[in-house]
Amino acid sequence: MNAIASAPRANRRAFVAKLLSQVPEALVVTGLGSAAYDVFAAGDRDRNYYLWGAMGGSTSLALGLALAQPQKSVVVVTGDGELLMGIGSLGTIAVKQPKNLSIVVLDNGHFGETGMQRSHASLGTDLAAVARGFGIADAFVAEGPEGCDAVARRILAREGVAFAQAFIEADEPPRALPPRDGPFVKNRFRAALGLAPF
Repeated sequence: MNAIASAPRANRRAFVAKLLSQVPEALVVTGLGSAAYDVFAAGDRDRNYYLWGAMGGSTSLALGLALAQPQKSVVVVTGDGELLMGIGSLGTIAVKQPKNLSIVVLDNGHFGETGMQRSHASLGTDLAAVARGFGIADAFVAEGPEGCDAVARRILAREGVAFAQAFIEADEPPRALPPRDGPFVKNRFRAALGLAPF
């Protein structure tokens, strides 16, 4: 039996909402699709950077942001399918080791945006072990609904890269669509950091 089949699962919307309520000052980068919907449903903020057509890019974008803003907590909220598309970025993150970067993978074991096909995460790939293999020592499973408390503590502590694999229910709540205008999202985010638009 693989890990996703036996792990306690959380309701993804409730998990994300609880987590973000505990880290209100964090800079949040989402993976595309469900992760973006969940973060938006928890409350739209100028410090949310929603990705739309960049599958696999959330962790790379967040790494650059964490390096550029070392005094701020940077959080990636993404899914297992999106992470798998950019899995090599974990190697660069492990090399750079920004203390303020946390990666939260909402793992339902499926590619939710393309028809709920099973992902490698439900076929034997242990994403926390993969992250540790790349060199991210603090890679763990955030178990059940209470798991977000452990994630929030790491985000607020900013003591090193944290990678949390949160097993979630494989459901599809109603879509809550964040802004889809890329320049608007970018410029709003930059303004929230006191930077001029470009």
